[in-house]
Amino acid sequence: MEQQLNHNAALGYDNMNEGQALYVRSPSGRYRAATDSHVLAAARIAAESLISDRAAMGNPDTVKRYFQSKLSGMGHEVAAVLYLNSQFKVIRYMEMSHGTLTQASVYPREIVKTALRLDAAAIIMSHNHPSGVPEASEADLALTRHLKHALALIDVRLLDHIIVTGQGANSLAERGQL
Repeated sequence: MEQQLNHNAALGYDNMNEGQALYVRSPSGRYRAATDSHVLAAARIAAESLISDRAAMGNPDTVKRYFQSKLSGMGHEVAAVLYLNSQFKVIRYMEMSHGTLTQASVYPREIVKTALRLDAAAIIMSHNHPSGVPEASEADLALTRHLKHALALIDVRLLDHIIVTGQGANSLAERGQL
């Protein structure tokens, strides 16, 4: 029986060796086995194909897959924001903070300033949990509330806050925590 592959599954350390070996070409032209770092770097680049320029971000599964492709597998926390226009089409993706294993400093002021500069109507925030625990911490929920309030003052909507792990992504909006 042929094994079914889940093409929507995220690349995680527990399933990355299930497929065929991947190879990369060195500068000298020789091929060698791809390392985990090579694969993850290529996945981040490939994530751009999940959203075309000015793509609408109305599908929560697409948004979660996009952020998971960008942020899973990193050994430190990274906070990122998708800035959107009034039709929820992408203006820009920005990584706002690179932190430690357990935290990243996120400054709502900087997110608000960037939203004004880009003339964004909405944003979707995301960050990863290298620990693999997909649940929002109390600090995550407090940041979400604070950011939502700060953005509301300038008439920009916070559509979602996505928490990414190597195994999946959780939407605070879908869980009613926004």
